[in-house]
Amino acid sequence: MDLAVLHLNAGENTMRSVGSGAVLLVILVSHVASALEVPLDPKVLEGLPQPPTITLQSPKDYIFDPRENIVIHCEAKGKPHPSFSWTRNGSHFDVEQDSKVLLKPGSGTLVIDISGEKAEAYEGTYQCTAHNDHGTAVSNNIVIRQSRSPLWSKERLEAITVQMGVSMVLPCRPPAGLPPPVIFWMDNIFQKLPLDNRVSQALNGDLYFSNVLPEDNRNDYICYARFPYTQTIQQKQPISVTVLQTNPTVECRPGFMTPLGATSTKMVLRGDTLELECIAEGLPTPEMSWQKDGGELPSSRVSFLNYKKTLKIVDVGEADAGDYTCAATNRLGTAHHVIKVTVKAAPFWISAPRNLILAPNETGILTCRVSGDPKPDISWFVNGVPIENAPEDPTRKVDADTVVLSRVQSGSSAVYQCNASNEFGYLLANAFVSVLAEPPRVLTPPNRVYQVITNSPALLHCATFGSPIPTITWFKDSLISIKSEDPYVIHENGTLEINVAQSQNSGKYTCIATNNLGVKENHVFLEVKEPTRILKQPEYKVAQRGTSAVFECKVKHDPSLVPTMTWLKNGGELPDDERFEVDTDSLVIKDVTEEDEGTYTCIMNTTLDRDSASATLTVVEATPTPAIFYEKPDPPTDLELTDQTERSVQLTWFPGDEHNSPTQKFLIQYEDLLHRPGVWVNMTEVAGTSATAQLELSPYVYYSFRVLAKNQVGYSRASQPSRQYRTNPAAPDENPSDVQGKGTEPGNLVISWTSLTGFQSNGPGLEYKVLWRQRHVDQDWSSKTVANGSHLVVSGLPVYVPYEIKVQALNDYGNGPEAEVVIGYSGEDLPRSAPDGVLVTVHNSTTAQVHWEPVSPHSVRGKLKGYKVYYRRQRGLHETEEEADQESEEQVVTFSGNRTEGRLPGLQPYSLYIIFIRVLNSKGEGPQSQDKQFETPEGVPGPPSFLNVLNPSLDSLTLEWGPPLHKNGRLIGYTLQYQPVVNTTEAGPVTVMDFPVNETTVTLDNLNSSVLYKFHLSAKTVKGAGANLTKEASTIMESTHSRPTVGTGKGPTEPPSHPTSPVTRSAHPPLHKGTQAFPSVSYLCCRSLSLAFEPKAANLTRRKNQIQGSQLVTFSVKFQDALQPVTFNLNVVTHYECVTSHDVKTVHPETSPKSCKYHTRCFDSKHTPPLSVMYSAPSVGPVFGIVNTSVSEECALITWEYFGHHKNIYVEYTVENSKEDWKKESVNGSHSHILKGLKPGTSYRVRVVARDPAGPTLHATNEEVVTVPAVASRHVDIATQGWFIGLMCAIALLILVLLIVCFIKRNKGGKYPVKEKEEAHQDPEIQPMKEDDGTFGEYSDTEDHKPLKGSRTPSNGTVRRDESDDSLVDYGEGGDGQFNEDGSFIGQYSGKKEKDTHEGNESSEAPSPVNAMNSFV
Repeated sequence: MDLAVLHLNAGENTMRSVGSGAVLLVILVSHVASALEVPLDPKVLEGLPQPPTITLQSPKDYIFDPRENIVIHCEAKGKPHPSFSWTRNGSHFDVEQDSKVLLKPGSGTLVIDISGEKAEAYEGTYQCTAHNDHGTAVSNNIVIRQSRSPLWSKERLEAITVQMGVSMVLPCRPPAGLPPPVIFWMDNIFQKLPLDNRVSQALNGDLYFSNVLPEDNRNDYICYARFPYTQTIQQKQPISVTVLQTNPTVECRPGFMTPLGATSTKMVLRGDTLELECIAEGLPTPEMSWQKDGGELPSSRVSFLNYKKTLKIVDVGEADAGDYTCAATNRLGTAHHVIKVTVKAAPFWISAPRNLILAPNETGILTCRVSGDPKPDISWFVNGVPIENAPEDPTRKVDADTVVLSRVQSGSSAVYQCNASNEFGYLLANAFVSVLAEPPRVLTPPNRVYQVITNSPALLHCATFGSPIPTITWFKDSLISIKSEDPYVIHENGTLEINVAQSQNSGKYTCIATNNLGVKENHVFLEVKEPTRILKQPEYKVAQRGTSAVFECKVKHDPSLVPTMTWLKNGGELPDDERFEVDTDSLVIKDVTEEDEGTYTCIMNTTLDRDSASATLTVVEATPTPAIFYEKPDPPTDLELTDQTERSVQLTWFPGDEHNSPTQKFLIQYEDLLHRPGVWVNMTEVAGTSATAQLELSPYVYYSFRVLAKNQVGYSRASQPSRQYRTNPAAPDENPSDVQGKGTEPGNLVISWTSLTGFQSNGPGLEYKVLWRQRHVDQDWSSKTVANGSHLVVSGLPVYVPYEIKVQALNDYGNGPEAEVVIGYSGEDLPRSAPDGVLVTVHNSTTAQVHWEPVSPHSVRGKLKGYKVYYRRQRGLHETEEEADQESEEQVVTFSGNRTEGRLPGLQPYSLYIIFIRVLNSKGEGPQSQDKQFETPEGVPGPPSFLNVLNPSLDSLTLEWGPPLHKNGRLIGYTLQYQPVVNTTEAGPVTVMDFPVNETTVTLDNLNSSVLYKFHLSAKTVKGAGANLTKEASTIMESTHSRPTVGTGKGPTEPPSHPTSPVTRSAHPPLHKGTQAFPSVSYLCCRSLSLAFEPKAANLTRRKNQIQGSQLVTFSVKFQDALQPVTFNLNVVTHYECVTSHDVKTVHPETSPKSCKYHTRCFDSKHTPPLSVMYSAPSVGPVFGIVNTSVSEECALITWEYFGHHKNIYVEYTVENSKEDWKKESVNGSHSHILKGLKPGTSYRVRVVARDPAGPTLHATNEEVVTVPAVASRHVDIATQGWFIGLMCAIALLILVLLIVCFIKRNKGGKYPVKEKEEAHQDPEIQPMKEDDGTFGEYSDTEDHKPLKGSRTPSNGTVRRDESDDSLVDYGEGGDGQFNEDGSFIGQYSGKKEKDTHEGNESSEAPSPVNAMNSFV
């Protein structure tokens, strides 16, 4: 429903007495039931029957645009939803018979399609009817008219000649349009003509000149009419005006050009706009003025337009009738004109009829009160039928503007229409009468809370609905019946009003709605709040410029309301400046300036009320002062305690001298003379602008207070202590914190807590009441009181059981608050069960998954931490129990939580494992499960244990190797891969060889001499090949040994006198079992020395000692050097460990043992790996040994011996007998290098250089001369080269493609009927066929892509029609030419027209200028 109220409203219907029926109507009214307002709540409307109500309709006068559809709106609602019908010109309009008319579904809106039809055929008066089972509603009469913009009538305008200084009128007289057009004057260049006090446009569109001047001389005065609906503009023929100048110009008195005569009349309708116009002539131009005889002009509704020539009054009323005088004045006199205005009125509502909902046997009244001038005639209708023609109803009586319905019955619902009309218009209103019987409903939401401020009125709503209208009764707190007497007022709509609410009015209120069909109640609540008040208002301030100004605004408000403090300056917001600081109860303005002067207002807002106060700031010039010294403030004085209560006190003080630095804050400290005498504790801080603090206190404390002030320099000294203030003892306010329960031994429970301090005790005799009971067991609390302690041990409890624990503080004055319950557990014991069902699933050779069944929670006897899985490798599957390693290390994996499976990492392939599991709690591990064995499958083996290179020669060498330390399965053989190494980034082809498992040596023949080889050896099982063992070795090269002279920056050094031998890449020549080995060594102690041997060799002796659980094996090694023997004793610890202590028995006589260092590399002796022994000492001889060179085409191989410790090694070379600088190439970490890019037939000087990065020392070999042999010229057959054959094939393919293209273009050119076109047009620019080349002069193949002669081609590739008189487009049969992808024309020279296709698609070429002009016109 559309009514804007949510409650029942008693209709206060006053009635007019008409004739003899007045007495009867008065009697009837005394028995009329109050009319029921229809609520908006959709929950109420749902299910209620409702007659139709018009909700939307088109305006009474509807002017439509003939270019658009006609849409006549008619929307209505009702229950059930109404159906719609229409009348046109008083007759039924059958919508279904006209295909151009559409009735929107579920609506009464008409949509008329007037495209292709004469719009005039649908002009007329339309009316909509909405009908359902409970009545019929009708719309206004809607007059439909077509907008019109007729053409200007043809007329011949004569030129106007006028004398300067006289008046003139240029008529416009536009055609009458619908609606009327808008008039304006312009010249022939579409510029508006200037209007002023002398030249003005009248309301009818004519152009008035009060007097003519020479500048009015022109021939283009044009009147334009714009018709708003069609948005078309029409113009009148230009008017030519010639102004004749006369000397002198004669001035004249004012006179009126319009209106004429001394008086005129004007009628206007009430509510419309009144426009009065007076245009005067005269020289000088007259000034206009207006007045109303016997009254004043309504200033709020009046305006003057057109340089005061037009008086405009909006929203005209009856009081605007009267005589209006316009006066025109110049220096020669004044002219007057009186306009008599009368105000008439179309009908307007005083009280429109309202919808009624009546209960059976109730009486209701419909009133239709209207006014107008002349007085309107009132007619009543029922369901769209005149009431006098409607079926008789004895309960209905009509008297002029009133309809009385007495004792209505169910089923008598209807819609009544009231029509009021006079000669200026009509009003139509629908009002339904619905007869309902409904029990009461309360529409106000339940339990709504109303909040008001003390001493303000309170309104408690009880919006209800029911038929008959319910009676409302109010109760307070469900007990006290409320009567309509002071302080309560119960309104007719059920609202309860409390005139002046007080705190005692707060509470619960209940409204009860009652009618003869039922009772309904609703509860609401009222809260009366304390008002917001400013206790300390800001005060007037005078501040020096550059200082700070502080405004205080202390406020008191209801604690349940959230306040908001706002500061204003001069009624507006504070400036956005960081100098303005707003605190909770103050405003601080720092470094004030003259711009800060003004009135400052503090406003305290809550959701219910507000309060405000203002003060003014005046800024004065700062007085010159000497230099300012800043110091700490003086301590506050005169501490005073006020407002003393058991738990609070107010402390006030006087601030000390600030010493030129404003106090930022005050720090308040207290001393507890009872519990901690002599100790001052920080209590709180307050702002530096305050001198008081409200302090919250604790019981049983002997307080003393002191205050410190702080400014930007620092804290002041403390003030003198205040007098002592003792608070009375009380029961504890809090209980001990950090309460815990935890068992330390099986079956006990240690309950601990953090004790209260003396300050927290609140009184003497502090003790703790400890309570505990087993959780989830129905038993009473056990308790014990503990004094002077912070824990309690409870024994004799079950193992690991949860307990509820509470610790409550108490003293001589009572118990503390109820303690919170904490969960703790009694002590744990070791688990007593082992996991069952252990199952191992092997995934691959190195991982397995173990599964087990969890133990029962009861057997854990503690907090389950997880499960520990123990597993150990017993032996390899290829080993016997005797060969197995009995000292294999046990592995442990812990799985946290209640897991039942886990992954075992780090397994060795092809092995037998044993596994067991223990459960783990916080106390420890439980018994182990039964042992479980599992096997791992084979895997890939590890690398071979060693790879040695033996007996290198010019073209062969021997490799020897040992089986892998970790076979990981059954070995099935070995794979050897080797390849020559050209340089550090380039290698030769790979050779692969396979060997059975019983072969561990091979001799490689047919190798290249002087070449470095890289060897990769791997072992294999059925699972594949394992990791490679890599070694590099070189074949021996034929070379000339030279003894280098090595310089160190101080002169040459003699080479050693003992012989040397070539050294291979293998650092460990083998010692064969059963033979004595004497390795050849280059130098003695103070050089490098390498040995390789097996621990079980015949020349070794072995002793066993036991040291800290490890085997210490001592090896004694002897070898014969070129001069004399040297003996070393090496101590080697098994399990891959080494001992760095060495006992040197005999050394070379020339070598000092003090400067020697010893290095060992050791392995477990059980697997008999190679053992390397290195003995080294600082270098005392040359760092370079023999240098060898060998050459080939464009490169040279340089090898050398090096014994130094330097890492920066270079090979330097330069052309012999040249002055070029040495070129160098880095060869760090290598003993050979290949120089590439050398010129054949050229000799080079080569040397090897070692540089010390830590100093200037330079070591270099002697220069070697290397000659690169000249290369004989080689004849290469180019015909056999691959690149030549490919090039020839590409050229042949390109020629073939060109031939195909030429063939296609020749065939396509034969289809062009060019010759006929040329003969028809006889274009002199078309050239004849050239005799020398047989091609067309204009259309040769070489010019297929050139523009035509005499034409220009735009950059976008289109040919414009207007830029060439000889375009190929002229040869076509219509339409613009189009280009194919190869540049040829299509559609012009083929036998088929392409016009249709061309016109049906968008074109990318520029539009024709002619077409563009036509589209503009």
